[in-house]
Amino acid sequence: MWVAGVGGGLPAAERSPAMEKTLGGKYYVRLTSKPEYVDTDQHKTTPPNQANSLTNTFTQLEPVKLLSHNPNPRFRIGTTRIRRGSHLRRPLVKNSSHYFFLVGKLSEFKSGQALRALAFQKIEPGTSNRDQLYKEEEEEEEEVEEMTIKPAVRIADRNLIVKDRTILTGVPDNVISTSGSDSSPVDGVFLGAVFGEDNNQHVVSLGTLRDVRFMACFRFKLWWMAQKMGDMGRDIPLETQFLLVETKDGSHLEPDGTGDDGSNIVYTVFLPLIEGSFRACLQGNAEDQLELCLESGDSDTKAASFMHSVFIHAGSDPFLTITEAIRAVKLHLKTFRQRHEKKLPGIVDYFGWCTWDAFYQEVTQEGVEAGIQFLSDGGTPPKFVIIDDGWQSVGGDEGEKNDDELLRLTGIKENAKFQNKNDPAMGIKNIVGIVKEKLGLKHVYVWHAITGYWGGVRPGVKEMEEYGSAMKYPVVSKGVVENEPVWKTDKMAVKGLGLVNPKNVYKFYNELHSYLAAAGVDGVKVDVQCILETLGAGLGGRVELTRQYHQALDASVARNFPENGCIACMSHNNDALYCSKQTAIVRASDDFYPRDPMSHTVHIAAVAYNSVFLGEFMQPDWDMFHSLHPAGEYHASARAISGGPIYVSDAPGKHNFELLKKLALPDGSVLRARLPGRPTWDCLFSDPARDGISLLKIWNMNKYTGVLGVYNCQGAAWSSAERKNAFHPTTSEAITGYVQGRDVHLIAEAATDSDWNGECATYCFHSGELVTLPYNAVMPVSLKVLEHDIYTITPVKILALGFSFAPLGLINMYNAGGAIEGLSYEVKSGVQLLEFESGFEGDGNVAREVENRSFELVGIVHLEVKGCGKFGAYSSAKPRRCIVDSRVVDFTYDSSCRLVTFNLDNLPEEGRRVHDVEVEL
Repeated sequence: MWVAGVGGGLPAAERSPAMEKTLGGKYYVRLTSKPEYVDTDQHKTTPPNQANSLTNTFTQLEPVKLLSHNPNPRFRIGTTRIRRGSHLRRPLVKNSSHYFFLVGKLSEFKSGQALRALAFQKIEPGTSNRDQLYKEEEEEEEEVEEMTIKPAVRIADRNLIVKDRTILTGVPDNVISTSGSDSSPVDGVFLGAVFGEDNNQHVVSLGTLRDVRFMACFRFKLWWMAQKMGDMGRDIPLETQFLLVETKDGSHLEPDGTGDDGSNIVYTVFLPLIEGSFRACLQGNAEDQLELCLESGDSDTKAASFMHSVFIHAGSDPFLTITEAIRAVKLHLKTFRQRHEKKLPGIVDYFGWCTWDAFYQEVTQEGVEAGIQFLSDGGTPPKFVIIDDGWQSVGGDEGEKNDDELLRLTGIKENAKFQNKNDPAMGIKNIVGIVKEKLGLKHVYVWHAITGYWGGVRPGVKEMEEYGSAMKYPVVSKGVVENEPVWKTDKMAVKGLGLVNPKNVYKFYNELHSYLAAAGVDGVKVDVQCILETLGAGLGGRVELTRQYHQALDASVARNFPENGCIACMSHNNDALYCSKQTAIVRASDDFYPRDPMSHTVHIAAVAYNSVFLGEFMQPDWDMFHSLHPAGEYHASARAISGGPIYVSDAPGKHNFELLKKLALPDGSVLRARLPGRPTWDCLFSDPARDGISLLKIWNMNKYTGVLGVYNCQGAAWSSAERKNAFHPTTSEAITGYVQGRDVHLIAEAATDSDWNGECATYCFHSGELVTLPYNAVMPVSLKVLEHDIYTITPVKILALGFSFAPLGLINMYNAGGAIEGLSYEVKSGVQLLEFESGFEGDGNVAREVENRSFELVGIVHLEVKGCGKFGAYSSAKPRRCIVDSRVVDFTYDSSCRLVTFNLDNLPEEGRRVHDVEVEL
């Protein structure tokens, strides 16, 4: 059959001679369902002899006449407009009276797929249209089926088919699918729907979802997402903004599945989008249907037809599939950029301190100075500070009691706490100068809400009149209120916010940011961002208001903070994500709550799973924490492998410096991993916060090593019944899981050999145990609730028989391998490989024989190492010597586990970034 609803124009430059023969006559197209329109040379016509009802679909193949008087016509058929010249290429088959054209580029299709094609026929004068159109139909049907490439994701017979698996059944007739290949080379589909009347809210089923495993990122609060796992539609929570589905049964066409049982695993990602003035999310219902929810947030902003509300893509690599899907959406929307396209601010490479959990809103400039001084004196000097809420000029409304007031911004300058008593006009520049000049900080950030302050900008304040602030009262969407019922009585909902006129918001941001930049401030943490979605009434809706504010924010940050100094916070709605072009750091989850014992396991699970989605847009920030805290190490190790900024909120004098020195080097820099930390492939659909049997494994990459964190996060999670985080009983004191080299998803990229055999050296941070694991070999790990461990994983390099090596890095640091910035191997020519007359007796014999009998120099390992501390590496044979910056140094070698260690006593000399290290074998 030929797929209906797709077609394309053919530029003159791409016409083939065969196509030229068909020009100048009447054209007929075989369709399997009724198109919405037929468009020829910009003249839209209604298909003849067909009713306009969308429910009246073709029950048999019918001819549709394309009228054109142009001798070189361009034509389009379908349920959506397709860019002119985007599809038709050269004919694949010529069969007497029909010409078949491939839909899409041949290079985009995989072998074994069926070809999508359109058939065009020239009708000769005096010939019966129907007779000629159906001549040889039975013979042609089989031939066309064989040459038809079926898209990997498609709707067929009212089912959503993904790589020959049925994911959704019973897709309603008013749900519309459109190929994603028009905007991107990625094979996927957009889903939309047509409704009977215009409205500002719509809900439609996309079909029934059963017998799968899924992971959803959903908003359990207005501001924040968390993860939820399940296996049927009813398990999908309200306000789901990201859905990843795993299926195992089906086609043999994808041989590279990662399942241990050899089954072929396919991962399907569902991305609800923004379309026009509407925002989409997903949810399940009691009948296991996956529902699409669309809303504008404004009673006057209505629509009835949607074409691109959800994008669906599938593949055999879950992480690559997600990245490809986001890229396809980016090319379609053209409203945001991906993480790797944005400039990361300098704070990510340094240790920092935030004032929030140390002082909350009582912060003063004296407190800021003290907090930084204590950390510096202890040997872990912060190089950036975030002066959080508490520095601005704010006030309540007249007549309000202090306990009940909602504070609003009354001026763009600092309050009296941040003014020098001897020179008040110096303002916040005073403390910025102190921390940079006296205490050596590189970066100073300050906090503000996206609306200025929690209660917005107070209307009627003389100094703020030019911004046109007006009172608006939040209208919170139904899904958010269901998940977070406190919004029914929330102070912000009851008392309203002073919202700066969107036309003036760039002026507001620019004047605020230019004042801060002139004082030496390098960036801002912009909080309370999701509140915008509740304020769109009368302003074109939530999407439009969010877009206007974020465009203004991006422009002001770009103008005033050259290093792109901006952190997005309380910003987990897709309204904001899909218009983020500038901001490169996003807070990954709800806050670190030092006094809430159930929050710590919940926090680690949430930041890891949210980063699967958020990490495609920005670098996730896993939040501040306290070093002197019962869960301090649990949080610290996670921050070390997060890839994001690492900072604490310790009160001055309350620190665990032994812990902090596992994170920060003496110069205040950190060993940052290169990517967002995310759950390993085998944890994506387990539930390590709820199921009582699973550990959470988090992977990340350095240049030449991988890092793997393992956490017991059981015991607490968000409860759909209680609508809040709640404890639940655990069934086991300790849980046992397994680690392996390929848990680090991209570990092969750290190998220096293209033919690496998969063997990894695996170093356990807490035990100091070093083992080598062949490809697919596993090692057990058992952890109690709130326990964790960190593993450095390095591909093993074989230099010659009996000589193999794998650097680990600074093994006194959580992310040891982050210290290795350069690695190369020099193998000496003419090396005589050892032969054993008595046969091979295991690795232990090889090492002993090499050590005792060989005096040949086999090879040299060249390393560039950042920082200082104990350097460790796996070496199958005892090294001849180790050299640091041209000086021979002492080393130790443990022949039982093949661990070689030596000390880098100091940081590299001034003017040098790294130590030059050589290990001779």
